[in-house]
Amino acid sequence: MQDGFLTVSVIDSSTNRPIQNASVNIYGLDEEYNNTGIVYSDLQTNESGQVTNLTLEAPDIVYSLEPSDVKPYSEYIVEVTSEGYDTVIINGSQILPTETALQGIPMTPLNRKKGSRKRQSEDIYDISAHTLWGNFPPKIPESSLKPLPPPTGFVVLDEPVVPEFIVVHDGLPENTSAQNYWVPFKEYIKNVASSEIYSTWPEQTIYANVIAIISFTLNRVFTEWYRNKGYNFTITSSTAYDHKYTHNRNIFDNISVVVDDIFNTFIRRPPTARQPLLAQYCDGQKSQCPNQMTQWGSKDLGDQGYDYEGILRYFYGNNITFTQANIVSGVPVSFPGFTLQVGSENNYVRTIQNQLNAISNSYPAVPKVAEDGIYGEATANAVRTFQQIFGLPQTGVVDFKTWYEISRVYVATTKIASLNPTI
Repeated sequence: MQDGFLTVSVIDSSTNRPIQNASVNIYGLDEEYNNTGIVYSDLQTNESGQVTNLTLEAPDIVYSLEPSDVKPYSEYIVEVTSEGYDTVIINGSQILPTETALQGIPMTPLNRKKGSRKRQSEDIYDISAHTLWGNFPPKIPESSLKPLPPPTGFVVLDEPVVPEFIVVHDGLPENTSAQNYWVPFKEYIKNVASSEIYSTWPEQTIYANVIAIISFTLNRVFTEWYRNKGYNFTITSSTAYDHKYTHNRNIFDNISVVVDDIFNTFIRRPPTARQPLLAQYCDGQKSQCPNQMTQWGSKDLGDQGYDYEGILRYFYGNNITFTQANIVSGVPVSFPGFTLQVGSENNYVRTIQNQLNAISNSYPAVPKVAEDGIYGEATANAVRTFQQIFGLPQTGVVDFKTWYEISRVYVATTKIASLNPTI
């Protein structure tokens, strides 16, 4: 056995603001490891709604580094209670050795329930197995390039655009009873990557798989694949058609950082393809997919020292290129194209200061700063605190990933985002 780590973050689902002094209980689920029953009891969330760096047992790391008959992660129940909210139970939060799992807990206020019920009930989320461990339908092969439809108003077809939300249909396309979830784009990519690869793999392998997931997803957006079939969603949670999305599952810290770093990067196959490549893949063990990436194969190449470009070119061809979407919708101001740090002095600094002050109203651990457009030590400290809360490298510098994470939290906590957005 080895140790893994867990951070629990609790928010009010109606305001996206942290819930302080919520009670967190952790229970083990794995009988084979004699890991059942209460592990942590009545932990209290801090002013940022978090309980951080909990140590939990996990299987030896070797089981996640090669195909194995031993489940490479341990599972836990996370139970959260808070006065005025329904209890939330996550049944099967996954812990890998040496890595930090991030478990978000959205809590529903009692007075927001239909009929304004005053009695507390339970919101239970059963987390499905990781796709590399469980049994899931293999991807049905498709052409990697799609015919482009006329515009319908859902997306801009001149160039790929990273949308604010992905509408995920939680089932087969034709299943009309399956629920649709509006998921912020980055959160969707983090969820899928955490569901389909192991965070213990080489960093460049994680980058390669994340870019493949992004490219596939942006192809669905750009070609309006499902909307042109008469459906009202962007993508499904079925592995036979798309990727595995598991609502409210935990993500992994290092995967989250990679997604924040490259969430607008996708693959193209020139010279004629405007659209993102539909980058299909399979595990390479339980299923095979000729001329596509295999996940275990990408892990082996990462072990050999390949970078993410080399891994992706190995599988999809040497002629692919990597492109960044120039427009990211749903944020107040786009990234200026250069980092902000101590000594910077411009209106972009003032924008960040303004957004950090607004975020501080919900996350008081983030100190207020003067909105003077001058990036001094106080601003750097506020940025560093923000990065610590939201799982970014604590540099005190506003780079691409920090800019858009500040924008995301600012929009979420100030409710600028529409409650029923369009993509």
